[in-house]
Amino acid sequence: MATIYIDNKPYEVTAGKNLLEACLSLGLDLPYFCYHPAMGSIGACRQCAVKMYRDDNDTTGKLFMSCMEQVRDGMRVSIADLEAREFRAHVIGWLMTNHPHDCAVCDEGGACHLQDMTVMTGHNYRAYRFDKRTYINQYLGPFLNHEMNRCIQCYRCVRYYKDYAGGKDLDVFAAHNHLYFGRAEDGVLESEFSGNLAEVCPTGVFTDKTLKQHYTRKWDLTMAPSVCHHCSLGCNTIAGERYGTLRNITNRYNGEVNGYFLCDRGRFGYEFVNSAARIRKPLVRSQLPEATDKYTALKAAASAIKTGRVIGIGSPRASVESNYVLKKLVGEGNFHHGASDTDYDLANLTLQLLQDGAARTLSLREVEKADAVFILGEDLTNTAPLLALAVRQSARQKPILEEVAKAKIPVWQDAAVRELVQAEQGPLFIAHYTPTKLDELATRTYAAAPDAIARFGFAVAHLIHPDAPEVEGLSEAEEELAQQIAEALTEASKPLIVSGTSCGNERVLKAASNIATALVSRGKAAGISLVVPECNSMGLAMLGGHKLESAFEAVLHGYADTVIILENDLYRRADASTVTDFLNSCRQIIVLDHLHSATTEKADILLPAAPFSEADGTLVNNEGRAQRFFQVHPTAEEIQEGWHWLAELGTIIADEQISNWQGYDDIIKAISEEVPALRGLHKTAPPSDFRIAGQRIPRAPHRFSGRTSMHAGNHVSEPKPPEDPDSPLSYTMEGTRSQPPSAMIPFFWAPGWNSVQATNKYQQEVGGHLKGGDPGTRLLEPTGAASYSTAVPQKFMPLEGHLYMLPLHHTFGSEEMSNHAPAITERIPDPYVAVNAADAARLKLSEGDLLGFTIEGTSYRLPIKTSHTIPSGTAGLPNGLPGVSFSALPAWAILNRNIQWKQQPQTIF
Repeated sequence: MATIYIDNKPYEVTAGKNLLEACLSLGLDLPYFCYHPAMGSIGACRQCAVKMYRDDNDTTGKLFMSCMEQVRDGMRVSIADLEAREFRAHVIGWLMTNHPHDCAVCDEGGACHLQDMTVMTGHNYRAYRFDKRTYINQYLGPFLNHEMNRCIQCYRCVRYYKDYAGGKDLDVFAAHNHLYFGRAEDGVLESEFSGNLAEVCPTGVFTDKTLKQHYTRKWDLTMAPSVCHHCSLGCNTIAGERYGTLRNITNRYNGEVNGYFLCDRGRFGYEFVNSAARIRKPLVRSQLPEATDKYTALKAAASAIKTGRVIGIGSPRASVESNYVLKKLVGEGNFHHGASDTDYDLANLTLQLLQDGAARTLSLREVEKADAVFILGEDLTNTAPLLALAVRQSARQKPILEEVAKAKIPVWQDAAVRELVQAEQGPLFIAHYTPTKLDELATRTYAAAPDAIARFGFAVAHLIHPDAPEVEGLSEAEEELAQQIAEALTEASKPLIVSGTSCGNERVLKAASNIATALVSRGKAAGISLVVPECNSMGLAMLGGHKLESAFEAVLHGYADTVIILENDLYRRADASTVTDFLNSCRQIIVLDHLHSATTEKADILLPAAPFSEADGTLVNNEGRAQRFFQVHPTAEEIQEGWHWLAELGTIIADEQISNWQGYDDIIKAISEEVPALRGLHKTAPPSDFRIAGQRIPRAPHRFSGRTSMHAGNHVSEPKPPEDPDSPLSYTMEGTRSQPPSAMIPFFWAPGWNSVQATNKYQQEVGGHLKGGDPGTRLLEPTGAASYSTAVPQKFMPLEGHLYMLPLHHTFGSEEMSNHAPAITERIPDPYVAVNAADAARLKLSEGDLLGFTIEGTSYRLPIKTSHTIPSGTAGLPNGLPGVSFSALPAWAILNRNIQWKQQPQTIF
């Protein structure tokens, strides 16, 4: 720690920080633009000037940019000095020279960092009276709106997009006072992280186009803390609503998970909530729709349960609470995971490896600090985008730890660090069957079939520690690469092994676990990160249950005749003929979901389950972190959480335990007591009776307007606000203005800080953890009880007349719910099958030609995309893509024509 003096007051701060960061961490207001906690300082905007003195005898001092000055013991500075204040006021005047002052129509108006800093510096009137510089704006795709005339040249956008996120198609053009930040020509921004520009930009240059389509001032949004449902990482979000419609998703800072950023699927996939395919009223097929209300539907469902032999099918996209209540309602022996059998096996294996393994599973923040990474069988950009972004940062760790530290350059001095490091990267090795976007950073890559990747991984583990099983039959090139990877991992201080379930191969997971165990056995502080299929796959595995296949067999063999399906389209979990036979064999089908699907069309009783924005619940992410999401706005009585519907059914049929529950807190308590793996669930957020000085936490900011006029078509009196019995949040702007617990922060705001930059007021120190600790409760810690796996697979051999079909994943198109969001729909690729270029030549097929094949009785006819890296004898089929029928992959595909195979070596770069 260091003692510094700011305006003659002593403060204890962390040594080595820059002065701006230290001031903000102390709660002092100092304006800035170009600085960003995740990206460091470049001193471009000159807005954060302070007066600095040599010692307590110096009365003159000099102006310095606080973001470029490193804190040192005894430092004396002044923020309030007249010269410093006047300098900052002049700077904002220069920056605003060409700004259009269009706050009244700007999407950022009222939530704009530029507005806040302008007010903070005392700039009131424009001095420039001549023609302003103007630009033509660009079309940047369905996610972002572009308004270059508002730019103040802070460089944040290109620093984030190019340097931090690795984008290639956005840059800065021209020079001096005529800078243009955009693409070389109009077109869709290619990065999967482009939406962060809307929050990184301190003005209104880049704004959320989906919000603009139903224009709302940000202070008029009702907001609640939420968790992204579009992959397994559990990124924290803020959901904003107006007039009963979800209007936007923004980042909610979590120092251990997503930090300041989201991927585009998480940010823009929310509009499925507003879809015309929403289920908004209960339906009983045997009754007229107009005669069906909540109570008749509940009565019909209860009657079906009482008179039938019932099984329940849960869902990896439903909350822990909903799955648990369904399990209690149907009985432990009758509860089945609503995941494909492959996903079921792999998710349970992942849980076992993380529980019994030797290496600790890392948070995203810890991933960024890894100094050597080995990725096996996972295309992170498409399956877990923010993990890919974290790996991008980890690639800089080795040169930063070695060269930058040796040069004594602070890590936050971004321009100097990047100038020194240049293109140098730390060790990153990737083994996958198709190219990934992280390949550009990789030290070397290895393209092979999943079994070959597993064999290679087992070989690396053996080279690290001899107790791991040995692998025979590797080529000379494979042995050389395995040796290089083993050496890089053992030389690293914080090596990381990344894998997951997306390639559908359990031996790849076991190989990854072996490598991590071998590193720990060598005394290394190794970490592991395993990706699971969906937002609550880990929570469902912790809850326990049976395979989907056993549910089908129970009905088809007459052991059950009634099924309750929770938030699940079974046609995405098993082949269509199997699902259809199962549903046709059921006497009664009760479905709870929020969107119509092929499964809901078969329902005898349909109950409208609330989506994430209209529900309270808990998800468990891939690291085993349980996190709460909260209902954003009240809904019609006929729309409620899945757990709410099921608990009411349990009460009607007089289930003893369910009938004793008085509310949401009782369900959380029951889960914590009954499920050993979920024992800490009650610590995730305060109970519903939590208050701060007797007051609830408001979902709406105090500037919220138009509450009465919303209902003016019905009445002009102020209606009584609805109450929320399931959380400490209120549905109004009335309530405490104190900072709530981190798990329950509905929005970031502080006096003078109306934009998202107000996050710094909620942190222990800027860029660090939130006050009181980051949201979520970790439920997984390794015991080290597992021994090395010996399940080394045989070499992959092509099969004549077949292709071994592997799953391919897409950021846009593979995830079920986001596919219903109009903006995401524009980015979904057309169906295709990826084939090795040499194999396509043998088939006498070219790019775009149709290939016919059959997988387990399901026929396909798709256009070919040729690949030079996908292994010969294999092919790739997009997972979950609209227009591509489900098949459990990997699997052998029977070709409609013969093909002669020639064994080819694996591709190593």
